Amino acid sequence: MNNILLDTNLLIYAIDEDSKYYNSVHKLFDDESNNLFTTSKNISEFLSVITRYPEKSISIKDALIVIEELKSIFTVLYPTEKSNLIFIDLLKEYSPHGLKIHDYEIISIALSYKINRIATVNKKDFTGIKEIELVTV
Repeated sequence: MNNILLDTNLLIYAIDEDSKYYNSVHKLFDDESNNLFTTSKNISEFLSVITRYPEKSISIKDALIVIEELKSIFTVLYPTEKSNLIFIDLLKEYSPHGLKIHDYEIISIALSYKINRIATVNKKDFTGIKEIELVTV
């Protein structure tokens, strides 16, 4: 079984039928050899984006319904004391700044659950982080 963490962009593209990534994201979702996860941080980011998405924003009420539907595809992981320790270690090792810090928090949560594969279309967000393996869609 392939344990894979889904980055926020995949959640967004999963509901955007006009996206060029829509079909490839659903192919990843439908592959039964994949055990899919995301973090509570990704859920927050997803809600932030789709409630302000240019020309396609939806209400928070509808966004929460979408999340409930998506949760049948993946398991949501939550921060723990262990993930916080990993987060601090990653920050010390890589010295990210600004918005990149969010990516390191997501990575730390995944690593605390022994998940080191991250599916994304934004490889640049995670390039150079030796603790993880990127799965591109």
